[in-house]
Amino acid sequence: MYRIITESSCDISEEQLKKWQVELIRMPYLFQDTGEQHLEGDEPIHAFYDEMRNGRIAKTSSVNEDTYSRTFTPVLENGEDILYVAFSSGLSVTCETGRSVAKRLLEKYPERSIRVVDSLCASAGQGLFVYLAAQNRDAGMSLDENADALEADKLQLCHWFTVDDLKYLKRGGRVSAATALLGTALNVKPVLHVDNEGHLIKVTQVHGRKKSIRKMAEMLGETIIKGSPVFISNGDCSEDAEMLARILEQEYQVKTMLITPIGSVIGAHSGPGTLALFFRGEHR
Repeated sequence: MYRIITESSCDISEEQLKKWQVELIRMPYLFQDTGEQHLEGDEPIHAFYDEMRNGRIAKTSSVNEDTYSRTFTPVLENGEDILYVAFSSGLSVTCETGRSVAKRLLEKYPERSIRVVDSLCASAGQGLFVYLAAQNRDAGMSLDENADALEADKLQLCHWFTVDDLKYLKRGGRVSAATALLGTALNVKPVLHVDNEGHLIKVTQVHGRKKSIRKMAEMLGETIIKGSPVFISNGDCSEDAEMLARILEQEYQVKTMLITPIGSVIGAHSGPGTLALFFRGEHR
């Protein structure tokens, strides 16, 4: 028997994860002006984005070793093994921290097993990956079978993003100050994806919000594996998420399984107005 554990960077609600029988580690964030640390979910997500719109700068930090230890240890003591599905190592050190704690705990509990899978995913892409892990478990896969299947599948987890304001990507070093200034002036919207190393990469740019949303839909149409679940996440722009879902259904005959908010940890870097699309594709 094994337990699936992941971080709140998956942007799936704790209530939904409980239905999938997945345990959640909430990740920390803070606002630069006060330095007071919060955990994801401490405040309503709309309020969080309003604070960002009003000029407050949100920062994140990785999950510390003690948090992983306090999460993993009771599971092991209960006689269960662990499948830890980690936030992309290309975006955070949390995977390496969790892996280090797992190694140390296995020395204390040598009869138990912990498999760490670096998802190379973010936001509801990580959430979709966790969903697939839960499906595998429910289909009867053992811990090792499930972990091996996820490793074989993870480069088929497609992530497509667009943002409404380039200044948040500029702060994170994803675009230059000049690009952000020019893009804002010309109403240029980047379309980005997560690459095979789990990094966020700009692929193209278009003029206007609606064109960027349609471009994401086009990328799904080109690469989606038939029957794949489709998740959409959004940074307090639910109307745009619904628009994207309608385009997918009307033009590509693809129904969206889940629309979910982008939480504070991912949102701190991408900003309000971020829209993201996730599915299994022939390639990333």
